[in-house]
Amino acid sequence: MNNLHPIEANLISRSEKEDKLNQKGAVIWLTGLSGSGKSTIAISLERRLFNEGRLVKVLDGDNIRTGINKDLSFSLEDREENIRRIAEVSKLFSQSACICINSFVSPTQAIRNKAKTIIGEHDFIEVFVNASLELCESRDVKGLYKKARAGEIKGFTGIDSPYEIPRNPDIELNTGDYSVKDCVDQLHQFLRDEGIINN
Repeated sequence: MNNLHPIEANLISRSEKEDKLNQKGAVIWLTGLSGSGKSTIAISLERRLFNEGRLVKVLDGDNIRTGINKDLSFSLEDREENIRRIAEVSKLFSQSACICINSFVSPTQAIRNKAKTIIGEHDFIEVFVNASLELCESRDVKGLYKKARAGEIKGFTGIDSPYEIPRNPDIELNTGDYSVKDCVDQLHQFLRDEGIINN
């Protein structure tokens, strides 16, 4: 019995997984106003990376708020807990050599810094999806801005709750000036330049 090795000694290491997959684990954190284009970019990037043979996963409100975080409201306290849980899950993905693409408003610098601290500075890529409030309201596919303006939704970011623009994002994508394809191309090139993906 004394000759048995700890379970950890037999686990596949992160570096082994990264070598096998020819990619580095990372968390691409897209932040911006509702309607800025975060989810559209995330889904398009996921498809492109998947078609290249990458291991990739998108996390957004649709698959987080209906599952692991369905018990949380949209109060500031619950939003912080929402981001904390997302960051912990994302960390597991990145440590498994997966490229995790997150699409969340994450409105304050403090919330984003907390996520970065949990995930780890070297694995966290902050992407500011920049679009004006006017442009986001004009898109308003889900009618959220209209409801917020009518007082039907309280604490809506950009209307009666502030959004703090990232101070030093790793990359900024302006969806008012560039198409989804252009933005995905820019982000894809950034991942190459940073050595997250090879070949």
